[in-house]
Amino acid sequence: MKRDSDVKWMEVPAMKRMSGLMSLFFLAMLMAFPPCFAAQYDFKKMTPEINQALKNRQARYGNLQRLKQAGLIGENNQGYVTNLKSDPLAVSVASAENTDRGVIYRALVQQNTLGPNGMREVQRAFAEVQNEKASAGEFIQTASGDWIQKSS
Repeated sequence: MKRDSDVKWMEVPAMKRMSGLMSLFFLAMLMAFPPCFAAQYDFKKMTPEINQALKNRQARYGNLQRLKQAGLIGENNQGYVTNLKSDPLAVSVASAENTDRGVIYRALVQQNTLGPNGMREVQRAFAEVQNEKASAGEFIQTASGDWIQKSS
């Protein structure tokens, strides 16, 4: 027969695991949508596709940042990443990143009933945030289409 103290002791690791999972989830959300972007649009329902896209983005975040710092990938003015040089790893990472961003954008447009211009709005908002978040030395595309290396 289990005593109350046994049950509580057994629940502690499960609670810590759940707490850790929730922390990872919120970290992924912050990486995917900085606060100024998240305030405009939010998920009404967290689908398996959205969850997978967020997990994928979190898993490739380090590679993406290294490729940006190396000048192989840049943030374009439509909310996606662009290969700036023909490097096989950069092509693969950019393609996967853009696929997951597309899943997220479409879900935000649908769930927030943004209408026919919704995709452009979400893409533009995300592009602005990504350009602001870009580190010095990374390439970003201006609204006019010019590619520049961010200075600060």
